Amino acid sequence: MGYPMASNLFKKLGPSKFWVLDHSEPVALKFKQEHGNVHVATKASKIAEECSVIVTMLPASAHVRQVYLGENGLLSKLQPNALVIDSSTIDPSTSKEVSSILEKQGATMLDAPVSGGTLGAQAGTLTFMVGAKTPESFEQSKLILEHMGKNIVYCGLPGTGQVAKICNNMILGISMVAASEAMNLGVRMGMDPKLLASVINTSSGRCWSTELYNPCPGVLPNVPSSRDYTGGFGVSLMAKDMGLAVNAANETKSTTILASVTHQIYNQVMTTPGYEKKDFSSVFKWLNNNAEKYQ
Repeated sequence: MGYPMASNLFKKLGPSKFWVLDHSEPVALKFKQEHGNVHVATKASKIAEECSVIVTMLPASAHVRQVYLGENGLLSKLQPNALVIDSSTIDPSTSKEVSSILEKQGATMLDAPVSGGTLGAQAGTLTFMVGAKTPESFEQSKLILEHMGKNIVYCGLPGTGQVAKICNNMILGISMVAASEAMNLGVRMGMDPKLLASVINTSSGRCWSTELYNPCPGVLPNVPSSRDYTGGFGVSLMAKDMGLAVNAANETKSTTILASVTHQIYNQVMTTPGYEKKDFSSVFKWLNNNAEKYQ
C-alpha cells in the first residue's frame, strides 16, 4: 500500500524535498530508481530531521510504536510544528497515545487509515478516515491526502479514524466470508459462477465482495482470485483487523457474534500451509477445500 501511495504523492506534490524509508532497503532504492529525485533514509529519525510533513503506513500497532517512539524513531528528531499522518490500521488506543506524546513535542499527528485496497492506492482513489484534534489540522492534512485519495473524511478527534476503519473492515471481513460461502454453495449446486455473481449483483445480496472483488476464480479479471489469490490484501492483515474489532468490542462490551466467528476463520486460513501470503479472498478456496470438515 505504501509504495503506490508514495508514488502518487511524489508525482502530484510538485517540487519538494522527498524522503522515503522502507523496512526493506531494496524497496526504497527501487522507488528512488523509478522516481528520480528522491532521498532514501535508513532510520526514521533521519526522516524526522529532514521533513516537516511525514506520512507513515505500517502493518500493526507494535510497528507504529517502534517507528514513532523507539530508538532512532521519529520522536527523537521531530521538528517543531511537524505534521505527521499515520495511515496504518491499528487499535485506537495506541493511535491516541502516540498522538498525545507527539503533541507534547509540538507536532500535530493525525490517524488517517485507508480503504480502497492496492488498486485504489495505485489509482489514487483511496478513502481516508481521519482523526484530528481540530478541523484546522484536518484541512491541513487534506492538502497532502488529496494527492493519494478522493474521499477524505473527517471522523472526529484522534483515534476516530481508526474506529471508522475497524468498523469498515469488520463488515468487509464478514461479507467476504458470506460471499465465499454463497458462491461455493451456488457452484456446488450447478450454477455458473459468472451468472450467479451477476444475479447477486443485481439483487439484494450485492456487496463490494461480490461485485468488485469476487472471491470465485474466473468471475472477475484483475482481482486476486483470478491470479491464485496473489497480491491484494493479505489474509494475515484481515485476521489482524478482525482481531482489532473483536478487542474493541470486548473493551466496549459490544456484541459482535459474527466478527468473533469470522476472526477465528481468518486465523485458521492464515495458519493453513499455502495460505500464509494469500489475499484474504482465498477464504473461498479454503472453505471449498475444507467443506467436509464442517459438515
